[in-house]
Amino acid sequence: MPRGLLITLEGLDGSGKTTQAQRLARWLTRRGIEPMLVRQPGGTATGDRIRAILLDSRSTHLAPMTEMALMFADRAQAIAEVIQPGLDAGKIVVCDRFTDSTEAYQGGGRELGSAAVLELHRLICGNLQPDLTLLLLPGLEASLARARRRNGRVEEQAGIDEGRFEAEQDAFYQRVWKKYREIAVREPDRVVLIEGDLGIDEVHEQIAEAVAERLVLQEQTA
Repeated sequence: MPRGLLITLEGLDGSGKTTQAQRLARWLTRRGIEPMLVRQPGGTATGDRIRAILLDSRSTHLAPMTEMALMFADRAQAIAEVIQPGLDAGKIVVCDRFTDSTEAYQGGGRELGSAAVLELHRLICGNLQPDLTLLLLPGLEASLARARRRNGRVEEQAGIDEGRFEAEQDAFYQRVWKKYREIAVREPDRVVLIEGDLGIDEVHEQIAEAVAERLVLQEQTA
């Protein structure tokens, strides 16, 4: 059985990744492909507990290295429990965030650098690489405003506090944004950059086009 595909969606908080991951999953389903939809942090019982620590604004004074270690603990569990079995079964796995997020947020935002992130990915995650990464980079101010409104609604309606990162200053997010751009320049064959304050439908159209091209390539090389 041929290996499946790992498609990741990346971007700033509030960039629309989760919405686009869900739309992509429906797009694939309409074409007779049943994808596996995963999010990080989270997506497993262990990962959801780690997510609660990482995103809760009450988790104060987490050392940057502790934060990064927790991200990789979550990812290793997701790979072992969900992602790798899905790929081995020939599935298309659509993952909302992967190691690019750690490189951008901890490597860039926390200023730990890319080298440490990539080395941990090699050691802990077996250097598993996405086949395609869809990087959403709308304007910084608009993204953060959406993320903060969303988290406020979630906390009010469900009592879930996931606003820890959104409380960071703009300088932190400028470093994250810059690191994402660096990744896109470094790995143009893997990363499709979707930039600017586009509408939901416009972003989906670009995603569908990129995924369709990748599916054709998979068929040609199968």
